[in-house]
Amino acid sequence: MARTQGSHSQTTGPRIRTAAETLFARHGYAAVSMRQIAGAVGLQAGALYNYTPDKQSLLVDLMQRHMEALMTAWGQEGRGETAMSALEAFARFHIRFNLARRDAVFIAYNELRSLEPEGFARIESLRNAYEGELAGVLTAGRAAGLFQLDDPRVTTRAVIALLNGVLTWYRDDGQLSLADVEDLHWQMVRRLVGAEGER
Repeated sequence: MARTQGSHSQTTGPRIRTAAETLFARHGYAAVSMRQIAGAVGLQAGALYNYTPDKQSLLVDLMQRHMEALMTAWGQEGRGETAMSALEAFARFHIRFNLARRDAVFIAYNELRSLEPEGFARIESLRNAYEGELAGVLTAGRAAGLFQLDDPRVTTRAVIALLNGVLTWYRDDGQLSLADVEDLHWQMVRRLVGAEGER
């Protein structure tokens, strides 16, 4: 990705990414122009190319940064000693981390279709790595007799879809606290993986 030198490069780059993320999430990648992104940060359209070669590179950069931050944060999460505790940690972590990054999550899941082959392969690899963490927990739990499930990969996608659903309706000023939402979804995840009798 292109870089500029000078006193403003360290602040303008992040402002461009923030503006692009907001616009992509609000209007969709295809409907947003580089001119709109430049205008949102007070730049001439041509100046934007000092920071990114094109809109596609900007999209890949946003998605890659999100997935790498997700993986790093999960790597630092305490998981306990059993597959059950690791699954609970994952469910609570996924909700908590992603609620603070709704636009990034929306783009990561809804704009895969907009990626060109090279970018798609890069992002898919990162997403597969994250989903592989959960699939590993489910596989270990099934082997230990804790979970009753047929296909860890399919169940992984079902669990993530369930947890991502929170992003569409949860509000900080709603009737449920974040802790309430985590508790309720953890119970749903337990049932989804066939662990009703385990605590």
